[in-house]
Amino acid sequence: MNQAADSDDIRIRDAVRRRYAAAAVLATAGETDRARAVESSACCGDTPPGITDEEGRVVFGAEMYDPEMADGATEAALGASLGCGVPTAVADLHPGETVLDLGSGAGADVLISARRVGPTGKAIGLDMTTEMLELARANAEQAGVANVEFLQGYLEDIPLPDASVDVVISNCVINLAADKHLVLREAARVLRPGGRFAVSDVVADPDMDEATRADMERWTGCIAGALTAE
Repeated sequence: MNQAADSDDIRIRDAVRRRYAAAAVLATAGETDRARAVESSACCGDTPPGITDEEGRVVFGAEMYDPEMADGATEAALGASLGCGVPTAVADLHPGETVLDLGSGAGADVLISARRVGPTGKAIGLDMTTEMLELARANAEQAGVANVEFLQGYLEDIPLPDASVDVVISNCVINLAADKHLVLREAARVLRPGGRFAVSDVVADPDMDEATRADMERWTGCIAGALTAE
């Protein structure tokens, strides 16, 4: 990677860290609506596109989880969710498995995973933001679960050995990474043979203009960095 690319990656990473640190601080203070507003403000306007669908249904955050899907997560963890889906709904988790959540945020999907894999399994959350990790650990303590672990690190350099997890999940985070090929390569590296990869994420329109792609506010708001379906 050349020096210019390295500089761009660092700029994106720092911008993402600042935005999600601010959201975590607000969520920790119980101001979950303001935390979600911080995360989604890059989508523009008072009613950001992407928060609701064409019929006005919320497609972002805690509203994505029905009670059955959310089993294991605390109200605080769900309230601070900044995801755009429910990866645990398609991950088909089984008792005894080890699950890794890339960009685990406040820890809702980790807690849900921990419940499903049971005491013989383990759920690991990976996040680069100190404030989010503190919030996630507090939520795990409140939930009273012992089979969870939260690690600080980057999606592009996962601090786990090769072939060490059964399932990798992620909820609206890979779009924030500058080098998605490296993220996917790292996910494949840590998966055991036959492992599974279950992701909820934003998909971009194929005709997104370059001005939007270059807008850092829109990148950190899950828009400009999203991949197209192709």
